[in-house]
Amino acid sequence: MEKAARFMKVSLDRFRQSLETCAADRVRDAEEILDSLPLPERATAGSAGYDFRMPYDLRLAPGEEALVPTGIRAEIDEGYVLLIMPRSSLGFRYRLQLDNTVGVIDSDYFNAENEGHIMCRMINDSRTGKVLELRAGDRFVQGIFLKFGICHDDEAADGRTGGFGSTGR
Repeated sequence: MEKAARFMKVSLDRFRQSLETCAADRVRDAEEILDSLPLPERATAGSAGYDFRMPYDLRLAPGEEALVPTGIRAEIDEGYVLLIMPRSSLGFRYRLQLDNTVGVIDSDYFNAENEGHIMCRMINDSRTGKVLELRAGDRFVQGIFLKFGICHDDEAADGRTGGFGSTGR
């Protein structure tokens, strides 16, 4: 297996800024939350996905959505991408989905103005009335590193400055 990346936490200032947008009632606990977050890890030697953990408790009724700051960034080698998706068990039980279906974290996102902070906007799309309750520390999404190719005549040369949605503006 090739090694392709390194996870690390965003700065406390960045995490606070993200909490102000997503969970303003938790800003006062930002340092404690960020300190308690483990870096994503694989559960077994055969696992492809790196599990991300919830930074705080969250309850989502059917149809409700939330933007969750993971506190994590990834320094990814060129030629690789990190794909983020819900853990299979949460998709099966609650139809938990990411609003963008699969998050695509490019290697140059690490140097974006937002420090490459990986954020997950998710929705409980339960059709059977199930309420999703996630506790701080629960595994909720997984990230998989994949190698990718480009076209022979590709001439992309621009660099990234912003975060989510900043390319193609």
